[in-house]
Amino acid sequence: MKFKELLQQKSVRPYMTEARFGLEKESQRTTFDGALAKTDHPEILGNRSYHPYIQTDFSETQVELITPVANSINEMLRYLAAIHDVALRSMNKSEMLWPLSMPPKLPEKDEEIKIAKLEQFEGILYRRYLAREYGKRKQMVSGIHFNFEYAIELVQALYSVQTEYATIEEFKNILYMKVSRNYLRYRWLITYLFGASPVSEEGYFTEKEDRPKEPVRSIRNSAFGYKNKENVKVSYESLQSYIDDIHRMVENGVLSEEKEFYSAVRLRGGKQMSDLPKTGIRYIELRNLDLNPFAPLGIEEESLEFIHLFMLYLLWTDEKETPNDWVATGDLLNEQVALGHPFAQVNLLAEGDRIFAEMDEMIESLGLFKFKKVLEIHRGQLRTPDLTIAGKMWTIIESNSNHELGIVFGKEYQGMAYERPYQLAGFRNMELSTQLFLFDVIQKGVEVQILDEQEQFLKLTHKGHIEYVKNANMTSKDSYIVPLIMENKTVTKKVLAEAGFNVPAGDEFDALEQAEQAYMKYSEKAFVIKPKTTNYGLGITIFKEGASLADYSEALKLAFKEDSAVLIEEFLPGTEYRFFVIDDQVRAILLRVPANVVGDGVRSVEALVAEKNLNPLRGTHHRSPLELIQLGDVERLMLKEQNLLVTSVPEKDQVVYLRENSNISTGGDSIDVTDDFDESYKQIAIEAVKALGAKICGIDLIIPDKTIKGSKDSQTYGIIEANFNPAMHMHTYPHAGQGRHLTMDVLRLLYPEVF
Repeated sequence: MKFKELLQQKSVRPYMTEARFGLEKESQRTTFDGALAKTDHPEILGNRSYHPYIQTDFSETQVELITPVANSINEMLRYLAAIHDVALRSMNKSEMLWPLSMPPKLPEKDEEIKIAKLEQFEGILYRRYLAREYGKRKQMVSGIHFNFEYAIELVQALYSVQTEYATIEEFKNILYMKVSRNYLRYRWLITYLFGASPVSEEGYFTEKEDRPKEPVRSIRNSAFGYKNKENVKVSYESLQSYIDDIHRMVENGVLSEEKEFYSAVRLRGGKQMSDLPKTGIRYIELRNLDLNPFAPLGIEEESLEFIHLFMLYLLWTDEKETPNDWVATGDLLNEQVALGHPFAQVNLLAEGDRIFAEMDEMIESLGLFKFKKVLEIHRGQLRTPDLTIAGKMWTIIESNSNHELGIVFGKEYQGMAYERPYQLAGFRNMELSTQLFLFDVIQKGVEVQILDEQEQFLKLTHKGHIEYVKNANMTSKDSYIVPLIMENKTVTKKVLAEAGFNVPAGDEFDALEQAEQAYMKYSEKAFVIKPKTTNYGLGITIFKEGASLADYSEALKLAFKEDSAVLIEEFLPGTEYRFFVIDDQVRAILLRVPANVVGDGVRSVEALVAEKNLNPLRGTHHRSPLELIQLGDVERLMLKEQNLLVTSVPEKDQVVYLRENSNISTGGDSIDVTDDFDESYKQIAIEAVKALGAKICGIDLIIPDKTIKGSKDSQTYGIIEANFNPAMHMHTYPHAGQGRHLTMDVLRLLYPEVF
């Protein structure tokens, strides 16, 4: 089969770079001084046996992070970054993930290396068997398994331009077997470029064992790493020979199970290898990538892009020996390269030059120019071994130590996870409440698919139970009509008033001229002008002592910018509080202080705002717990009421308010007061939300004096608004007071079975 000719067909080329990717990353949990952690796998992560993203491998300290399948390397790494964040922030704060493939110093006694405490006894028995057969110490090595699948569209396009094979399943098996053999033959190049286990720490080798002359490029990928015994021989000549050899060794007791076969390449199809004859090969698992200590996630996007190019090359290039000889040659060359000194010139320069030249030819022939840069970077490393990962590691280790290298980078990456604990790596462009919700979903082991990132639309799955969530709290628990009721402030008021709740009196206007004619009705009262349907406090102006016609008209224009209809309502005196109700319970109460600055007698309002905006908790578009304070038309109008301009210098300790409305989305400060409230007000909020038919709601109450017990049919409160998609991040990370983990409460409502 001449794949080179097939790849150059016009109908194939549009699909050349399409593939699917997945990744599994192992790491040891350690203390900050580089000792194995003595704690159990974090309980907060739930059942590690079934967790889709975070499990344990051989030992109780060996964490395995698993990404979902992705259609791009970038997407896969974003998931890995998020899972990495969740794992680190779920661990003991005095622990980190060891950034090296080779384990840190191991205990003298084998019994101090704890096998993973799984619920399934079969898993424990298997690990006990591995400990007896290979020794616990060899099991402590960590690395990356990269799952690669050529896109089905590419495979179908290749199949359609050939005539040799009758079924696509047969063709696909031939394709993957060729690539597997070529990978095993040329994997020395991957070991050379990405090998990253040059030395071992004390306790990895026992006194009775042979050991290499360190440093080398990759102990893990040499015979001194975790390998099958010499009597394990598997042919890659065909899929059937591969299956037959493994089955024979299991039957003869050479292997305990199919999964005990540890090759640099595993063929994957169904849930187990015995499914392969029926399913065929669906993807291949590449198991020879060491952890890169210079990459926070253990692997760089640039490295994976090169491997993607390499996988295309393996399809492009022809084999030059019989299948079994071809693979056997690869084994010898890989061992030679793995045990070479990190600074030594590889003795396969001629073959390396040929591989890079052929990849260059492939790029030109197929128009794969996006790979040109990554090809040149790695081509340059062929003659500069000190620039490979092992070379850079040895540069540091030679003058310091492997142990110190692990500690420095492990601490740095653990610190990065806590720099902005309110955000989730990989998805920092999503709204903050969604980021917090995603963190909880991943932590609790619920599978998540991002259906539309811009719209914050998620699909959750756990054991067949599917839920769709938008904006972190719009769920199936609220019927379609509920958000429509709350979106329309006029309808909200009418529903609540008819249910016996206090709401402000007022009028609705759908034309600016009509609203302007009502000026005399409100000019000498305390009143509020706000859009009918918008959220986040946009377009709202509050006049506590009446207003001039000019200011009244300006406020109307601001409101009509946000909506085609505007409400003018009486202003209810008192303090505004946000009650967050989930499933008939008040989970949080927030006092929101309007955007403000405090004068120092020296700086202008403008300068004080700029300083306050330097707070790392402040950001934009709901990606931080607090929003940046603006100095727009509404703020300038508010300053005018206080006889101030943005250039004015307030007196020392003078509080200058820049907004009347207290929304966090307009720069306000958040203060949690949940524990300060009498149950009577919580009950009013719960009953009001029930009247609206909602399960999740942020309802805003004006309360003149919260020390007086509330009553539904009294004037102790007024309800000014109900929010169908209330922000949760301001409750989780308030400006002051105790944070309330509302996103977890939403997840508990949807999936009580995981708690």
